[in-house]
Amino acid sequence: MPDQIIKTPCVGLCSTVFGDRVCRGCKRFHHEIVNWNSYGEAEKRAVWLRLEQLLVQVMTAKLEVFDADKLRWQLTQRKIRFVANQSEYCWAYQLIARGARVITNVEAYGFVLLPEFRYWTLPDLRDAIDREFFLLSDAHYERYIAPSFLRDALGA
Repeated sequence: MPDQIIKTPCVGLCSTVFGDRVCRGCKRFHHEIVNWNSYGEAEKRAVWLRLEQLLVQVMTAKLEVFDADKLRWQLTQRKIRFVANQSEYCWAYQLIARGARVITNVEAYGFVLLPEFRYWTLPDLRDAIDREFFLLSDAHYERYIAPSFLRDALGA
């Protein structure tokens, strides 16, 4: 993926303008949003990779993709934006995020909900996924990013 096509993860719901250190929309850190346009290819890829790993962690605990080709086809047919080189679990998230209120048979989209989530409504599942994704992003910030900012501020 050349530099010019590494798009921003922004989904247009930025909460960092209200003081959040992790955006509730795209789950990037405040400094990543501020500095995105100055990032090189490696930095942008690192942000995307972290977001993908955290989202896949959440999604694999909720559903199983059994037909990635069918899922890709459905996304394409419905003109839902997805990153083709990401995990099919990220694709499933995009589908649920955009179509939770209209999807009635998830198997037609190439995935099934795990037994403990089969009776959840898709809007409720979407909201739970989003909350867990945010909490994981915030925990990652606390564990790996905040200590280095503190060291830098103290000149240590």
